[in-house]
Amino acid sequence: MNKFIKTSLFGGLVVILPIAILGFFFKWLFTLVTDLIQPLTDYASKLYPFSEIVADVLVIVIILSTCFFVGVIARTKLGNILHQVFDDVLQKLAPGYRMVKEVVVQIFGSSESSPFANGMVARVKIFGVDCPTEVTALIVDQTQEDTYTVFMPTGPNPTSGNIYHVKKEQVVLYPNVKLDSAMRTVIACGAGSGELFSKGSKP
Repeated sequence: MNKFIKTSLFGGLVVILPIAILGFFFKWLFTLVTDLIQPLTDYASKLYPFSEIVADVLVIVIILSTCFFVGVIARTKLGNILHQVFDDVLQKLAPGYRMVKEVVVQIFGSSESSPFANGMVARVKIFGVDCPTEVTALIVDQTQEDTYTVFMPTGPNPTSGNIYHVKKEQVVLYPNVKLDSAMRTVIACGAGSGELFSKGSKP
């Protein structure tokens, strides 16, 4: 009877707790965003007879639309030139701007050099071919004909990790494994790796 109660309680927690955590996360994110845009929300509420929640949603839509149109303009030749000028000015005025920008670019994978956009999934023997220990990693560059540069993300935060320069014989490539699938196993601290690496590999 006690085992049945414990099993049922645990099963209920497994179902409800992730939903509750996700709900708290979205509530926290929405509160954070609405606090940041509160001056704009107040201004919109004064201009139009909207409730605060409607004004919040309206401001968020306007911000997202602005980001979209700025992105479209930045893809043009003139927009790219203006973007470069704007970047140069900001880097001089705010020394930390470049670092923040690079972090954002790497996370969203919009750069051609971003490992999160183009890195190939691999298993790497970072301690040498004679050591059976392997890590999940991304191939980010080939520094020499027989040497790879790999990025080993750390769980549960895949945007942090370590960089290694290893020989090709220490690397097993998994070209059939999608990058987002590999990142999910990193976020899950390795859970799901068995199924992930059951797909074909090549040395």
